[in-house]
Amino acid sequence: MKQCIKEFLQHLEVERNLSPRTLTAYRSDLQQFLDFLQQEQPDLVRGEAVAQIDMLILRRYLARLHQASSRSSIARKLSALRTFFRFLVRQGTLDTSPVDSLSTPRQGKYLPKTLSVDEVTHFLDHPREKLIPQGLRDQAIFELFYSSGLRIGELTSLDVNAVDLVQRLVRVIGKGNKERLVPIGKIATLAIQKYLESRGKVVAEAPLFLNARNGRLSARSVQRHMKKYLMLCGLRTDASPHSLRHSFATHLLDGGADLRAIQELLGHVSLSTTQKYTQVSLSHLTSVYDSAHPRSRKK
Repeated sequence: MKQCIKEFLQHLEVERNLSPRTLTAYRSDLQQFLDFLQQEQPDLVRGEAVAQIDMLILRRYLARLHQASSRSSIARKLSALRTFFRFLVRQGTLDTSPVDSLSTPRQGKYLPKTLSVDEVTHFLDHPREKLIPQGLRDQAIFELFYSSGLRIGELTSLDVNAVDLVQRLVRVIGKGNKERLVPIGKIATLAIQKYLESRGKVVAEAPLFLNARNGRLSARSVQRHMKKYLMLCGLRTDASPHSLRHSFATHLLDGGADLRAIQELLGHVSLSTTQKYTQVSLSHLTSVYDSAHPRSRKK
C-alpha cells in the first residue's frame, strides 16, 4: 500500500505536474486512510493486500470521517481516494475501483463572509506603520489580497520576482499549477514597495513575505494577524483572508465588472464557480434590470 501511494504521488508530480500544495493535500488525505487501515486492519497495509480493500472497509472509513470532518473535507478525501484507486486500475494493480460505488456526501451551500466597502476601507486604513517591518508587511499583504483577490496559498507562495511594481502585475501560480497574471492597484503597489524598502537589499528569489525568522510566512500566520487587526479595528472577527478575496470579487461585480473578467482574475476554471462565489447585490440587479428591460428603461 505504501509503495502504491508513493508511485501515485510520483505520477501526480511528474506526469500531471500538480502544484506542491495539491500534492501535499493528496499525501495528507491518503496518509489518513493509511492510518485508519493501520488501526483497523494492519494486514491490508501490505502492498499485495491492496486488492482486499472493499466497500465494507471504505464505509467504515467514511463513518469515521463523519465523526470529525465537515462535508467538504469528506468530499475532498473521497476524491483523493477515488483518484488513487483509479490510478491502480489503470496500472493493472486492481480490476475495479471499490471507491466508485461510494457516493460523495451532499455539500451545503457555503459562501465566505463578505466585508462591505466601508468595512474594508476601515480595515485597510487602520494605521500599522509603527510596527516596522511587520506592520508594513501586514499592510502590503491585506492591500494585495483586496487589490488582486488572491488565494491565501497563492499569496504566501509568492517570491519577490513574481511582482512587477512598474507594470503593476503579479505572476501567480494557482490551482493545478496554472499561471496567471493579475493586476495590482496603485495603493497595494505602494504598500509592497514600502515593505520591500524596509527590508533593505532584497534577493529576487526570496519569499515576498517573511516571518520573524526571515522564512516564508505561513497561511496560518496571516490568518492570525488578520484576526488581531480585525479586533483592533472593532470589526467582526469571523472574517478571514478569504473574505477579502470574496469581497474583491463581489465589489467588482457590484461596480459593473464582467463576470468572465472576474473569473479570470480569480483563477477559476469554471464560470459556475465564479457565479456561486460572488454575491450580486440587490442594487446591482436593479440597475441592470432598469437599463436592460425595454419596459423599465427611463426615458
